[in-house]
Amino acid sequence: MTETDLVQASGNSSWMLISAALVLLMTPALSLFYGGMSRQKSVLNMMMMSFGALGVVSVIYVLWGWSMSYGSQSFLGLVASPFEFLGLKNSITDASGAYIAGANGYPNVIDVCFQLTFAVISTALISGALAERVKFGTWLLFSGLWATFAYFPLAHMVWGGGLLSHSASGLSAALFGTTVEEGETVASVAPIDFAGGTVVHISAGTAALVLAFIVGQRRAFLRHSHRPHNLPLVMLGAALLWFGWFGFNAGSAFAADGVAGLAWINTTAATAAAMLGWLLVEKLRDGHPTSLGAASGVVAGLVAITPAAGDLTPMTSLLLGVIGGVLACLGVGLKYRFKFDDSLDVVGVHLVAGLWGTVGVGLLATDRGWFTGGGMDGLKLFIVQILIALVAMLISGVVTAIIAVILKATAGWRLEDEDEARGIDITMHSETAYDTVGPDIR
Repeated sequence: MTETDLVQASGNSSWMLISAALVLLMTPALSLFYGGMSRQKSVLNMMMMSFGALGVVSVIYVLWGWSMSYGSQSFLGLVASPFEFLGLKNSITDASGAYIAGANGYPNVIDVCFQLTFAVISTALISGALAERVKFGTWLLFSGLWATFAYFPLAHMVWGGGLLSHSASGLSAALFGTTVEEGETVASVAPIDFAGGTVVHISAGTAALVLAFIVGQRRAFLRHSHRPHNLPLVMLGAALLWFGWFGFNAGSAFAADGVAGLAWINTTAATAAAMLGWLLVEKLRDGHPTSLGAASGVVAGLVAITPAAGDLTPMTSLLLGVIGGVLACLGVGLKYRFKFDDSLDVVGVHLVAGLWGTVGVGLLATDRGWFTGGGMDGLKLFIVQILIALVAMLISGVVTAIIAVILKATAGWRLEDEDEARGIDITMHSETAYDTVGPDIR
């Protein structure tokens, strides 16, 4: 390896470790975002659900998550063996003690770090649909089961060389009969999921939708207002999510290069446009833009650009973002129309914006989208993007439903009505977020 190569590898290693740290920050940031949106009597539980997912998923990722996601012993392209790299064996150092090189030119253990953080945040996102009414222990069980049977298989299928990956044996070749030499990619019609539209946001949003129906509504849903108790906390959480998301998207270039820079500027452009789009809808519909709308619009834009961050221009990112903000703002109203209690708008923000971002890149991908010069291959790409979105929804939806029904019949999901009315913080955790009485001076 030349001196230039060594410098480049060192720079890429540094960037990826920083990106992993940024993505890890997103889960505590999510706890602030969700905690502020909750009512005062449930803020600690809401934040604990994010931290609980961080604990459970980190442990099982070390044990079998990396192996199931990125192992070479694939089962029908659906999932890899949990035993190949069990406990990260043969994933960090070789028999001589040297660090194993990863696929991107730096030590493989850095990729393990990076991908672990994605599994954590994907699972934690779901908790926003369950605010104020579920047992903490059941949530922890669900987190481990969902990551194992939904997230890890999807990560393998899309990113780990499985059924939906960017390979000639993937979905596009199966659909359109493309024939290429072994090892070639079908760039014009291969699915695009740059940083996790299907694996992260569509899967988590679908799980939230299914759980909202199976777990059921809060006691006073649609009868009383459930207002956020701390909007500054919401905005702080959104700000930290935006900061961490640069690791999420720009880090998915897997190098400190121009693609990372493109993903960074596209992420900023789409997020800013989505925030403005959300606020415009609020102004036209309700007569006033809100801080909650600004924070939610930021997250919707981040979600929408995630699958497309490396495949758009800044101009098309603005378009993708503003449409994503408008659609997500309208999408949060679905829970009132269809009467499912998606407490903190996971469906409206993550599923709706995630679907738009995944499908929208098929329209707007630079030089190969249907609307950006791709011609018939662009139409094929658009179709492929729709199909992978539907496949992600199907897999996550079915797995979530099975797990949720089993847990409902065994551990049980719901608090007693009296405990829910008193507040989940005091009844489940024996704590309150704010001391409104004063010190105990007895």
